[in-house]
Amino acid sequence: MNPNQTSTKSSKQDMFEGVDFYGVDDLLSEEHLLIRTSIRDFVKKEISPFIEDWAQNAHFPYEIVKKFGDVGAFGPQIPSEYGGGGLDYIAYGLIMQEIERGDSGMRSTASVQGSLVMYPIYKFGSEAQKQKYLPKLASGEMLGCFGLTEPDHGSNPSGMTSNFKDMGDHYLLNGAKMWISNSPKADIAVVWAKNEEGRIHGLIVERGMEGFSTPETHNKWSLRASCTGELVFDNVKVPKENLLPGKSGLGAPMMCLDSARYGIAWGAVGAAMDCYDSARRYALERIQFDKPIGSFQLIQKKLAEMLSEITKAQLLNWKLGKMMNEGKATTAQISLAKRNNVAMALDIAREARQIHGGMGITGEYPMMRHMMNLESVVTYEGTHDIHLLILGHAITGIAAFK
Repeated sequence: MNPNQTSTKSSKQDMFEGVDFYGVDDLLSEEHLLIRTSIRDFVKKEISPFIEDWAQNAHFPYEIVKKFGDVGAFGPQIPSEYGGGGLDYIAYGLIMQEIERGDSGMRSTASVQGSLVMYPIYKFGSEAQKQKYLPKLASGEMLGCFGLTEPDHGSNPSGMTSNFKDMGDHYLLNGAKMWISNSPKADIAVVWAKNEEGRIHGLIVERGMEGFSTPETHNKWSLRASCTGELVFDNVKVPKENLLPGKSGLGAPMMCLDSARYGIAWGAVGAAMDCYDSARRYALERIQFDKPIGSFQLIQKKLAEMLSEITKAQLLNWKLGKMMNEGKATTAQISLAKRNNVAMALDIAREARQIHGGMGITGEYPMMRHMMNLESVVTYEGTHDIHLLILGHAITGIAAFK
């Protein structure tokens, strides 16, 4: 990742207008529609013209952080008194949908900041912590990351070995986290570690603290426009006021993941929409056997199935958004949407790639980039199979992963 790289602007215009076969827009408020239009315009201006170049060159455009802050993409569901948007969860979902239509890596940057950094500080932090960090995170002045996954503990976060000891006037933090979005550029990290009694707590670790480093992960085939890295803690002295006081135990980071997984369910629909829209346009333009390939039954079958799955996912998201607004959505209900919608988006990316033929593997069209990105999305924040077991637990009352 070259920080001095200049971005090459694509000559191809983003023509996306939306996908809404069932009139789901009728279920949205005027504010929802206005927010979606604003973010869609932002994506067309700030992401779409450059994203293929960023992805091809594995370049994270750090300047996008401040732009996300300016457009209100960071913590839109956080109250406005702390710099957030004070919006509901449907608005938050729509923002994630539009950003991921641009690129999953861009959505990861935004959703980590809002759901995994700002959310725990707002939900579990002290008033002093909220005032100190949230406005700067909301504006993009600061970038944050979330440290839960470890090299040997992914689907089993309760087995984490990162730990901290009470040294009287500070805590001493040791351990390592892996696959952390935003970490190489982050100003702060919300880190989950065990105290001397083995209880999990959240701590805010700031860049510059001695013994804290963030090695970058290179050679990714996925989320190439997003920066990923590790968090390494070697006897890091963390001030006691940096402990999140509001909640401890594994349930605290899991609540954060629920919020982020909800955003992913919406984001994946954005990626699916982009692939479908590209395939529909290409099918009407590409001539074979003296007529558009869109006139052939097999192409129409693919397009009809894509539209059907997108429509079902839109309705699923809207209902889940209503439940989130009412505080009624369960972890299992969120898991169902994340699992269903990401798998759906992956299937659509692959089918759309086939419609484009050989052109589908090039950066002229978005499918291969979305496909590679979604291979990460289907794994992170609960793998495809773990979400299946979360649902199985809800159905049977028996936890299959313990």
